[in-house]
Amino acid sequence: MILIGDKLITHKKFFQISKINEIKNTEPNSILSFRYNEELLTYSYENDLQVAVIVCSIKEVIYANSLNAKYIISEKGLAKTIQKIADNYMFDSKILAIIETNEEIEEIAQSEIDGIIYKSILN
Repeated sequence: MILIGDKLITHKKFFQISKINEIKNTEPNSILSFRYNEELLTYSYENDLQVAVIVCSIKEVIYANSLNAKYIISEKGLAKTIQKIADNYMFDSKILAIIETNEEIEEIAQSEIDGIIYKSILN
């Protein structure tokens, strides 16, 4: 299980962006994080950048995976549905459920979701 933002586990730095020109202010080899945006997703794909895409629909999930998102992030309820689709179609992207405390990890593990990301990482 992937644990991003947990105080016990180190992880690559995530940079929240909303526009292409913000990429130049990020550290090399970091992970760009953004709400689903076709322009950012296409640019990231064309430039082989590591991205974590926050989604709110199945259609967004399909595009994010097809354009090589490293992580697909969603609220817990949607993550359960996404994970079933990801397993069925053997996605390369990993599915992360947004949580607020480590008390939620067990629930996510029992739902067989690839991992979690703390909400604080996405702010």
